[in-house]
Amino acid sequence: MKKLKVAFFGTPDFAVPSLEILANHCEVELVSVVSMPDRKSGRGMSIKSPEVIEYARAKKISYFQSPNINNEKSFLEDLRKKDLDVIIVLAFAQFLGNDILSLPRLGCFNIHTSLLPKYRGAAPIQYALLNGDKTSGVSIQKMVKKMDAGDLALSSPIKLHVCETGGQLYTRLKFKAALCLNDFIYELNAGELSFEKQYEQMVSFAPTLKREDGKIDFKSSKVTDIKNKVRALHPWPGTFCLLNDKRLKLYEITDSVQDLSPGEVDISLNQLHIGCKDGSLRLKYLQLEGKKPCLDSELLNGLKGKPTIN
Repeated sequence: MKKLKVAFFGTPDFAVPSLEILANHCEVELVSVVSMPDRKSGRGMSIKSPEVIEYARAKKISYFQSPNINNEKSFLEDLRKKDLDVIIVLAFAQFLGNDILSLPRLGCFNIHTSLLPKYRGAAPIQYALLNGDKTSGVSIQKMVKKMDAGDLALSSPIKLHVCETGGQLYTRLKFKAALCLNDFIYELNAGELSFEKQYEQMVSFAPTLKREDGKIDFKSSKVTDIKNKVRALHPWPGTFCLLNDKRLKLYEITDSVQDLSPGEVDISLNQLHIGCKDGSLRLKYLQLEGKKPCLDSELLNGLKGKPTIN
């Protein structure tokens, strides 16, 4: 069977398993990898390449980096001459213009980590957990100019666990995406794909999260919503409150049997409990600004004065 000529557009470690599938697929000729430029990273602010570029370099795959691929007319013209069949996009962090969308014979396809049309946007993994969803999954959609709005070529669900964190779901979907891409390539090359339109009335969005989105207001929030927020935003951007006006990061919280009014703090049994809108929670494992992560009992031993949380 004829191999598909494929270009892959992606950037972070999340995209590497999918890139690896393409690099080793028996029905793919991987023509090029496209990614973001190198940037400073880490405490030493040393220059670091995106993970997909590191993989491409190690495997001697042709690659190209640009802050805006739409402006790279010479490179795009070279790609056009290669008679691409398809472009696969995953976590690329750039919008593609019409010149690129129309470049490959079969189109551009984006891998998205939600069951579209639910959670279009940058943070579908976290929003599924924030909202206490029972399922998430991977969608592959034929790209159009509008974000995540193209016809669906594949949709593959997974069950979510009540204690699953954003980091754990990130890892599961990273490999789920690669497995779905493997199946997608076989179906695409065999001409067996069928497409399904997205219903606009069912669309929801998952916009980019910021550090301040992790702030927890115990007085006005329900226990279940707080627990979902702590697990959804771990490890990024993390959740926090203010303890005696200092930032307190929350890593683990558990149900509390203490009968507390919303916002009321209790430190009986050398544990840190706080009242919520419909119950109470123990803030079990945490990190006070300028200190190391620790149990609430360790934190309270070194705390001066009565604790207030807001």
